[in-house]
Amino acid sequence: MHVVVVGGGLIGTLSAYFLHRGGLQVTLIERNADLAAECSFANGAMLHASHGEPWNSPAAIRQLLGWMGREASPMLLRPTRLPYLLGWGVRFLANSTSRRHREATLANTRLARYSQARMEEIRDHADIQYDQARRGIAKVFWDQAALSEALSLSRIIEPLGIPFETWSAQALVDAEPALGANARHLAGAIYYPDDETGDPHLFTTGLGAFCAALGVDLRTGVTARRLVLERGRVAGVETDQGAIPADTVVLATGAEAPRLARDVGIRLPIEPVKGYSVTVDGAGLDELPRLPLIDDHHKVVLTRLGERLRAAGTAEFTGLDTAINRERIQLLMHQLGAILPGLRDPLFAAPRSEWACLRAMTPDGPPIVGRTRVDNLWVNVGAGHMGWTFAAGMGALLADLLTGRSPGLDPEPYRPDRYRGL
Repeated sequence: MHVVVVGGGLIGTLSAYFLHRGGLQVTLIERNADLAAECSFANGAMLHASHGEPWNSPAAIRQLLGWMGREASPMLLRPTRLPYLLGWGVRFLANSTSRRHREATLANTRLARYSQARMEEIRDHADIQYDQARRGIAKVFWDQAALSEALSLSRIIEPLGIPFETWSAQALVDAEPALGANARHLAGAIYYPDDETGDPHLFTTGLGAFCAALGVDLRTGVTARRLVLERGRVAGVETDQGAIPADTVVLATGAEAPRLARDVGIRLPIEPVKGYSVTVDGAGLDELPRLPLIDDHHKVVLTRLGERLRAAGTAEFTGLDTAINRERIQLLMHQLGAILPGLRDPLFAAPRSEWACLRAMTPDGPPIVGRTRVDNLWVNVGAGHMGWTFAAGMGALLADLLTGRSPGLDPEPYRPDRYRGL
């Protein structure tokens, strides 16, 4: 069987890897000159099974409504965008009940744990250098109420294999001295020892080279224009460099997937949500945080990647617009300075790169993995802010389903047909 995987980000490349390991002939196409050139290029760099909670919790919905139209808010939704969000937004709100949100959180956590195990297998199989570190992750809180609420969620997911420790503010500063200037303002932290970090771009390009050496047909700089439909079945992909016949096509193009799927009558419930990151060259700065941090108050993650420090966060509903909003970058830098006031001046003076990408969000939280109602068309999309964490699990699950093997994870919560018309 010949499978064409469209999209060379983390999820597409890992899908190609697992499909090839399953004995299939695989072609992977990517429109950019390099793999992982979009959302997998400079995300938050965290693989955190501890944070599978979807964004549509009842509390988050209240926050989003309060932030509407406020340019300096962590999640920006302008009123002018509301008409374009009606269908998806209604589903998003319908899934924000406590029961549904809890179910989605558990499904995401199971997928994240499954993905962690698959990443271990990949590291045993392929020697890929990607600034990987397993120091755990500390979620930092500035008020006791937020810390208490997060502890309740941690206790819910702990039985799924997510250990955690509760730290006082002093214990947090002892573990991460870079936070010392804010010690008297902090309420404490939750530490998740099994979480890890790594550069997603380095990993994806390394895995792509490994796959090519194994025999995967890797084609970069090739843009998929449409799916080829013959007698009601997908028979290949029409690209800017000609048609590629296929027995099966897998869409792994993130926020762009609905455009290709729509041509064959599939309406994927995906909403693009723009996220931002700033990566600072910290060479020579000995005081850089050693511990990966998630700041609950500022809604920012800080990840050290070798001598680089990446700050990622903010969310913006802008449709398919990928342009960098300077105000959002300035907000991110302001938040970085607020979290690490002792390093503010050297970090602001250091060389940095800026990035924005479109996260593919589903209205209920879990991604969409599996076969659609159109013969020979499969999808592997909708990881949202959890793409790095979910990618290996999504690739392995899709490969098991497509090759007819018994999957190592219950696929039910991720099935396309949980949405009518898919």
